[in-house]
Amino acid sequence: MSRKQRLPRPGPPPGPPADDTGCDVLHVDMDAFFVSVELLERPELRGRPVIVGGTGGRGVVASASYEARAFGVHSAMPMARARRLCPQAVVLPPRHDRYARVSAAVMEIFRSVTPLVEPLALDEAFLDVSGARRLLGRPAEIGRLIRERVRAEQGITCSVGVATTKFVAKLASTRCKPDGLMVVPADRVTDFLHPLPVAALWGVGERTEGHLLRLGLKTVGDVARAPVEALRRELGDALGSHLHELAWGRDPRRVAPHAPDKSVGAETTFDEDVAEPERIRRELLRLSEKVGARLRAGGHCGRTIGVKLRTAEFRTLTRARTLPEPTDTSRVIYLTACRLYEAAGLERVPLRLVGVRVENLVAGGTPLQLALDETEGGWREAERAMDRVSRRFGRGAIRPASLLPLTRRTDDHRDRR
Repeated sequence: MSRKQRLPRPGPPPGPPADDTGCDVLHVDMDAFFVSVELLERPELRGRPVIVGGTGGRGVVASASYEARAFGVHSAMPMARARRLCPQAVVLPPRHDRYARVSAAVMEIFRSVTPLVEPLALDEAFLDVSGARRLLGRPAEIGRLIRERVRAEQGITCSVGVATTKFVAKLASTRCKPDGLMVVPADRVTDFLHPLPVAALWGVGERTEGHLLRLGLKTVGDVARAPVEALRRELGDALGSHLHELAWGRDPRRVAPHAPDKSVGAETTFDEDVAEPERIRRELLRLSEKVGARLRAGGHCGRTIGVKLRTAEFRTLTRARTLPEPTDTSRVIYLTACRLYEAAGLERVPLRLVGVRVENLVAGGTPLQLALDETEGGWREAERAMDRVSRRFGRGAIRPASLLPLTRRTDDHRDRR
């Protein structure tokens, strides 16, 4: 099981409803989101173990129903292992366009409650409901309203954590899944946090967890009671101070509804290792097209273009180049990515994964004019026209000829002759 799933998940506390005074932060998390969306069109699969993810030899689990999770299946697990753990599971390929549409509808529900919505992913967001109290009631009531609307309007369920801070609200939503609501009162934060294992602290990965356990710090309470100077000495000033603050429930981050994306990227894991440079370049083109389209859809440009290359021996190399001006043009992204790939010296080395990423994003931007074979202006207009076609007729309706299947391109060539 994943570290996240190993954390204890207590049921709702007995007695009267928890006091939500001052608990203006909500964390809303869809339950098994990708699977839940698939079940809208496949209701006959309800109650059965269902997995959404890549079906190739190196596919990974993107989402698993709670019936599949009972067998130890979790997201990011290799699909081959998931099938061994739960051979009776129904495996469905992901349909990201469908998930994006449902996500957009859910986010609109959130924004109808409060303008202070900070999406974290397609299936989760923070909300600041301090301004919605007068119209909609107390935070816990708002959380119940959101759950009811998501179920009624989208046919899926969500879990809601209600707390004074983002960190505690996110922990609460995790521990009331699926289809639950948990309030952590302001005066009970440390009672809630301190029994949890150190892995519950935001920023504690497997390596830091192991370090803390070797120091004898097993619970969040142990970290809270440890001298902060000792934590800084063992973990570094920044991380030591950060974990000490979180262990006492102190998290100064506010809900940031307009937080810009830091980067846009895409990557592919091949079913079999690929050593042919031409195939690698074709994949870099496909990924560059995807990244460029996402940049333009979000109104972003970026200055730094990077590639990620993982060899058959799991050695990962990253290379990046910062351009003179920001760009959102797939052509520029692709040509830069190819040059980075060539400069990495892996043109004859078998690769299992390639990725393209654009960072240092800015809103809009001036079209970049680079001596990369051609100026960008014509390509930029052509790509925007392709975007319009894709929005109207769907992704794949138009694409570079080099991304067409080889047999189809051969047939097209013969037809032209």
